[in-house]
Amino acid sequence: MEARDAELKKELDATLHARRELGEEYDSALVDSFLGKVEQRLDGTIDRRLRRHLAEQQMVVARGARSPGSPVDSWSERFGFGVISLVLAIPLSAIAAVNAGLTGLFVSWAGILGVNAVHGLRGTSFVHRRDERPSEWDD
Repeated sequence: MEARDAELKKELDATLHARRELGEEYDSALVDSFLGKVEQRLDGTIDRRLRRHLAEQQMVVARGARSPGSPVDSWSERFGFGVISLVLAIPLSAIAAVNAGLTGLFVSWAGILGVNAVHGLRGTSFVHRRDERPSEWDD
């Protein structure tokens, strides 16, 4: 039995002892007082669990992992990746056109489009991530 359970049992014993001494006319006040203490315990437990869950999420974010389907993953990251690939496409196109002509230009753009397509499809259902697992908060 945990220490918190023992404290709650002592509170219940004290409430029952007070009921015996004060009589039935104070039942409502005694029950309300005891339920208030139980509610405080529950609030404390929920607060601790929520803080622990938030801390775990912050650790995941700090380590660089992203939660699947997060807004940053779905729009901002894809937009940034697209902009960077277009900026890098300029020198790649020039190098490919100078060295291999029109064929080299088509090959370089096919590669750029392929990389962007794979990156864009990364969040869809047929591309699975290994680190996906149900959370205790998903019910």
